[in-house]
Amino acid sequence: MFLRFPHMQLDELKKNFNERLKRAQTLAEVDELRNEFLGRKRGAITALLKELPNLTAQERSAAGKSINEIKQQIEEALASKTSELKAPSKGPTIDWSIPGTEYRFGATHPITLVRRRIEDIFRQMGYAIAEGPEIETDFHNFGALNFPPDHPARDTQDTFFIQSTTGAEQLLLRTHTSPVQIRTMLDHQPPVRILCPGRVYRKDEIDASHSPIFHQMEALAVDDRITFGDLKGTLLYFLQELFQSDVKLRFRPSFFPFTEPSAEVDVSCVNCRGKGCNVCKQSGWLEILGSGMVHPNVLEAVGYDSEKYTGFAFGLGLERVAILMFNIPDIRLFYQNDLRFLSQFRVIV
Repeated sequence: MFLRFPHMQLDELKKNFNERLKRAQTLAEVDELRNEFLGRKRGAITALLKELPNLTAQERSAAGKSINEIKQQIEEALASKTSELKAPSKGPTIDWSIPGTEYRFGATHPITLVRRRIEDIFRQMGYAIAEGPEIETDFHNFGALNFPPDHPARDTQDTFFIQSTTGAEQLLLRTHTSPVQIRTMLDHQPPVRILCPGRVYRKDEIDASHSPIFHQMEALAVDDRITFGDLKGTLLYFLQELFQSDVKLRFRPSFFPFTEPSAEVDVSCVNCRGKGCNVCKQSGWLEILGSGMVHPNVLEAVGYDSEKYTGFAFGLGLERVAILMFNIPDIRLFYQNDLRFLSQFRVIV
């Protein structure tokens, strides 16, 4: 039996509640339904109970029973929905006892560490950083640097040549960063003070101390009245800053086509401080770089007056310096991308 009240029939009220409860997705929506249907002042069930005195005794008894049944059903449905929304997600649970994932932080490559260290030292001395192409012409790599046509470095057994077309200038992978010096001098008049870092290529057999691809750092200073004494003072300051030690230098006469006079430079062993050890083969000295005064022919090749200007240049291998600084036994470790090796240089990028 359906009893009509002023607001709606009981079955319509129950149907309306069930449909709206099914659509509820949040606790706030459930609370809204609770207030609308069970609220003490304006709830729909409360409104129906207030109408009971207007019914006959027989109607009042039947209606009161029906209203209380619906009220109980609504309370149970609201409680069930609330528990459902408060319950944890049915997705995968988190086991907080399992150790977390270990994230590996990137570290700076030892070659990069050495390069940045050297660049910082020379910037403090007023040098600019200059870079150039790795694919070079014969003129920039050999000709302007006073290499004679029959020099062994021009042989295909020593240099990676790329192009040999009749009528076109020979192209090659640069064998040193000296071409950057040539390009800079062609574009700028003295004074010039530059540092030239970069990759270079030579046909060397791969072993513990040689690689066909390696890194060089060369410096050039050209101005009037530059002397060999300026070269010695610059190298002494540079190497003492680099190794953070009061190292000593030793100059040995040598030959390079692009410098005259030329000298090989040795530094007192940073491991034993010149006393003799396995690193320096008991000599107390380590060969570190080549240097010299810029050859007049090189100055003339770039349009400088060799009677007015002089300069010095020197170059060193970054791998060689890194081996000495970090006591690394094999040059191949720099190129194998072995995280066990690279992670030891914990300087965050």
